[in-house]
Amino acid sequence: MITQILDDFDLEKIAESGQCFRWEKTDDAIENDSCSPVNKQEAEKRKNITDITSHPCTYRILAGNSCLYITALDAGQGLYELDCSEEDFSSFWHKYFDLGENYRCIRERIDRARDPFLWEAAEQEKGIRILRQDPWEMLITFIISQNKNIPGIRRCVEFLARSCGEKKLDSRGIPYYAFPTPQQLASLSEEALAECRLGYRCKYVKAAAEAVLTEKISLEELITADEKSAMKSLTALYGVGTKVANCVSLFGLHHVDAFPIDVWVKRILAQEYPDGYPRDQYSPYNGIYQQYMFAYYRHRAGH
Repeated sequence: MITQILDDFDLEKIAESGQCFRWEKTDDAIENDSCSPVNKQEAEKRKNITDITSHPCTYRILAGNSCLYITALDAGQGLYELDCSEEDFSSFWHKYFDLGENYRCIRERIDRARDPFLWEAAEQEKGIRILRQDPWEMLITFIISQNKNIPGIRRCVEFLARSCGEKKLDSRGIPYYAFPTPQQLASLSEEALAECRLGYRCKYVKAAAEAVLTEKISLEELITADEKSAMKSLTALYGVGTKVANCVSLFGLHHVDAFPIDVWVKRILAQEYPDGYPRDQYSPYNGIYQQYMFAYYRHRAGH
């Protein structure tokens, strides 16, 4: 299907934002004969768009047990092709991309005169959105993320999925592995976890799986909990500190006021807000603004 997204939406910026680790750029367009069936009107619409678009950008996205190919046919006009039905888009992917929220309005809340740094960061990095990802997947992913760079996190997550996740085929017939369930992860031995190159994080992953499986923690209930309660429950888990809990809160529970602080953000706060970051002023969207700042500083540093 082809859809138009008129709000801030940039596939590459989302992919590089450090919130998702199962996005893969394929650098080719979706072929109609290898994806979901499209009618003649859709096929003609696509041809007309690609005739004036140079080299469309395609990503293969794995989310839980789902897979999507999405192509930016004409990002300037907000035209995207997805290899899913309109029903699947409405029931899952629309929410996943948080398309019910107006990010342009959130970005335009920033006063350029009062905060030129954040205004510039948001202007340069507009297109980032906070994905509505599965809290279980985010809990394990960000436990793994401790002291690891993004390529390392991606490798570990893929090893973990291959170790016990369900094997499936995407719309092109290419195999992929669903993210493991708590039951599947809890059943793995420490030796099997170690083979996923998790290092010291093996025991943290195992403990988290058992906590979810035994209902010591309910991630679904935390989605509607207040931020303080969610942080208390998450940091009570073995191996989950404040930074990981904030990441799970922002990227898994969709608490968009959560504000993860890593080495990059510490540097930003010290250099750009020596008198203190005005968190109350930017509530309830501090997590979105943090993403703009984080991406802006990394790009400025050449990362």
